Amino acid sequence: MADALRPQAIFPTVRGATAFIAACAVLVGCGGAAAPVGDARPVTLALDFTPNAVHAGIYGAIASGADHERGIGLRVREPASGPDGLKLLAAGRVDVAVLDIHDLGLARERGVDVVGFGALVQRPLAAVISKPAVRRPRELEGRRVGVTGLPSDDAVLRAVVEGDGGRFERVRRVTIGFSAVPSLVAGKVDAVTAFWNVEGIALRERGVRTREFKVERFGAPVYPEVVLVTMRRTLERDPRTVERVRAAVAAGTEAARRDREPALRELAGAGADAALLRAQFEAVEPAFRPPLRLDRGALERWAAWDVRFGILRERPDVDRAFRIDPP
Repeated sequence: MADALRPQAIFPTVRGATAFIAACAVLVGCGGAAAPVGDARPVTLALDFTPNAVHAGIYGAIASGADHERGIGLRVREPASGPDGLKLLAAGRVDVAVLDIHDLGLARERGVDVVGFGALVQRPLAAVISKPAVRRPRELEGRRVGVTGLPSDDAVLRAVVEGDGGRFERVRRVTIGFSAVPSLVAGKVDAVTAFWNVEGIALRERGVRTREFKVERFGAPVYPEVVLVTMRRTLERDPRTVERVRAAVAAGTEAARRDREPALRELAGAGADAALLRAQFEAVEPAFRPPLRLDRGALERWAAWDVRFGILRERPDVDRAFRIDPP
């Protein structure tokens, strides 16, 4: 996506279009950032990935008006050529971002004081997806497995293979970037590390037979894969707005669970495929419960696992890294 926000992607429904027109009325031309609609404070949220069903709570908040009910107006910014939410957040160009939990840990190791304040999903989404001939993970020894090149990919692959009694060092890793689906379909690799809720569903919808080895079935703890984050300076300066974002997305998640169609229409308006979105939502919806909650025990187990498998050098302080919900 271009550097400027795309209004048609952000406000694809009637409610959104009306709000955008109202905001434009107070601007010269309509070329600048959107002004507040009524008393709503504009909040720009950067996505981690192409819009998909994991983001249903965000788009559900927009579709249901849960954001405006809490005094904010969510403006969604999609990634450009790759995930750039953390960079935009650190530069002060967005207020909130969606981030993979491993990336949050890595950012904090680099000294970026980013804080997670809500979980979009309550379980891992990472998996090793293979051709049907691979009946179990240890059979990946000697085979080609596509990885993006991110540290978390090696950790997931190692956990799955070793969790089945295999030897990770015997797996032939091939860096394929973010082309998991075409690489597997074309037979360039025998398996890929990917998200079962995105690439796994895309393969299934294309009629490609696969096997999925989800990381938590092979020794990984259950942890929240995707989280809402902000900079500590934002949290300290404006905690009320951060809490309003959290409450709006939680309400949007519940609204999407009751009636998925408004949220999916918003997502489809952002460029996502409608049929694929429905299949994704069906698969990932159980992971939304309880909406936005951050559980200390789950985060402590995640922190230990990331160190054990080499994603992080040192165990992070979860009380500094997250705004944890009370028991």
